Amino acid sequence: MNESLVVVGILAVIAIVLLIKTAVIVPQRSEYVVERLGKYRKSLAAGFHILIPFLEKIAYKRSLKEEVMDIPSQDCITTDNVSVAIDGILYLQVLDSKLSAYGIDDYRFAASQLAQTSLRSVIGKIELDRTFEERDSLNQQVVSAIDEAAQNWGVKVLRYEIKDITPPQSVMDAMEKQMKAEREKRAAIATSEGDRQSRINRAEGLKKEAIEISEGEKQKRINEAEGQAKEIELIAQATADGLKKIAESLSLNGGITAANLRVAEKYISEFGKLAKENNTMIIPANMGDVSSIVATAMSVLDQAKQATPQTMSPPEI
Repeated sequence: MNESLVVVGILAVIAIVLLIKTAVIVPQRSEYVVERLGKYRKSLAAGFHILIPFLEKIAYKRSLKEEVMDIPSQDCITTDNVSVAIDGILYLQVLDSKLSAYGIDDYRFAASQLAQTSLRSVIGKIELDRTFEERDSLNQQVVSAIDEAAQNWGVKVLRYEIKDITPPQSVMDAMEKQMKAEREKRAAIATSEGDRQSRINRAEGLKKEAIEISEGEKQKRINEAEGQAKEIELIAQATADGLKKIAESLSLNGGITAANLRVAEKYISEFGKLAKENNTMIIPANMGDVSSIVATAMSVLDQAKQATPQTMSPPEI
């Protein structure tokens, strides 16, 4: 009885070991390549699988996720014979686990080497200056070259990115001088353009100022002329009104007498001012006969009165 239990226990242990050795759990987004007696049998997708003990085994494990590979820096010669150091990053993905296992020994190493050789080839076709400007084109050419060869490996090359382009120090110094000269050139052009625009603005300002001043002077003279004309018109109108009133007053009773008195007063007043303001006096021959002077003035008024109607209208202006 004890011997039978020992045998059963041994068999159970063997069964458990065999189950552990033959049971396979494949993770998500992975594939395992199974060989039976050294020959390809099948590819296991994600999930739980049981292999035949001693006959089948897991030969290769492949991840179907996108892989990132660092491409080491290498020296490339441009078409203008300048050596530049370039490194990059390669993105690829396994589409067929069987081809990736049996199509090539190491698809990662092969893709890396092919990326380097393809990059040297495309760099050798362009000049140094264009390597900085045409990174996208360079990346596409490298991807096309690798992807064409990788189809037999069951691998898809997704993209290639150049990380850094490092020219020799002498070339970098020359490029720095060139960029400095270009910046100085642009600065000089900008300064000259600014000075030119400033001169144009000042000239336009002076022109507008002169026009405004001339317009102001013109308007000033027009205003002054209109004022003087208005002044002359008002003076003439006032003189005409005054003459009309004098004519009307002379036609009234006592008008002649009042005029005689006014002329005599004006004569005596003006003669007194003349004596005060001048060292030399002009004395009329009939100085003592004020009445004769008044009579002379009044005779002029009588002539004007006779020549002018009683309703004397102001002269036309």
